[in-house]
Amino acid sequence: MTPFVFEARLPRVVFGAGSLARLGAEIEAMGAKRALVLSTPEQAASARHIAQMLGERAAGVFAGAVMHVPIASAREARAEAARLGADCAVAIGGGSTTGLGKAIALDSGLPILAIPTTYAGSEMTPIYGLTEGGEKKTGRDLRVLPRTVIYDPELTTTLPAGLSVTSGLNAIAHAAEGLYAHDGNPIIGLMAEDGIRALARALPLIQRSPTDLEARSDALYGAWLCGVVLGQVAMGLHHKLCHTLGGSFNLPHAETHTVVLPHALAYNAGAAPQAMAAISRALGDASGNAPAAVQRLAVTLGAPISLKAIGMPADGLDRAADLAAKTPYPNPRPLERGALRALLQRAYDGAAP
Repeated sequence: MTPFVFEARLPRVVFGAGSLARLGAEIEAMGAKRALVLSTPEQAASARHIAQMLGERAAGVFAGAVMHVPIASAREARAEAARLGADCAVAIGGGSTTGLGKAIALDSGLPILAIPTTYAGSEMTPIYGLTEGGEKKTGRDLRVLPRTVIYDPELTTTLPAGLSVTSGLNAIAHAAEGLYAHDGNPIIGLMAEDGIRALARALPLIQRSPTDLEARSDALYGAWLCGVVLGQVAMGLHHKLCHTLGGSFNLPHAETHTVVLPHALAYNAGAAPQAMAAISRALGDASGNAPAAVQRLAVTLGAPISLKAIGMPADGLDRAADLAAKTPYPNPRPLERGALRALLQRAYDGAAP
């Protein structure tokens, strides 16, 4: 066996239907007294409900989380937390809200309790991202890792089927890249494969019946595993491309991951055969063609498969290729600007990987 190092730094996890009822006790266990509740504008009602549950422990609500965490919204949220004297943040929603909590924690060290309502996985990672001047920059810092995560499947039953699908495929992308990460290890490999398997099993059921609580539980379990993978090892080409496309062209996060994943896998397939075999096993695909199997799953679930369909401008492909090739990072196959440009064109057209 190849030598490896494994050091798990993970949040406390409270998992199960109805677990939101433990929110007050979990805030108390963190030693916090005044929580600023964060959400997107669309989930402001949920944030207010959380604040009502907390009662006198709620410092206030900031419903200004925005996709890709623009630096201006991060600064505004930090100022509001300071003004209200908050000593922790409660982030309810998806990756945008968790990302905003991380932006606050990065400067202030304010502890975060996350309540995910999507399958983004950000709550399991010390990874943060901020967008400034049309470019998204990411980093790792343990200060932004949430202290506690409450996974309550009941909170995901109202997530529309279409959003559930793209959010779940986004989670699968975390695990897929973890399987060929240069700093991966057998434990991460087990988590990644089981995370993909759980989501591939759950998403078709959710598409047919969005309120299926058992399927929602499976999907949230899979998202938890995939999020752990994302936080423990380095991501490669796929995530670099998606951060470039999202931050520079304001494309929707989960949909971008959904479209790009098959093509990024195809780019790396020849250099990562064991990872491709694991992805195929997890998807129950007998063909052995993992990139095609991932795209086929997206088509079956009615997800978008082209960058054009989600708003990417054709005249931005060259810039995206330049940005993606600009900074070296670990990836199974060396990064070649021409090959990256061809990959982006296939993704833009919705071609087979």
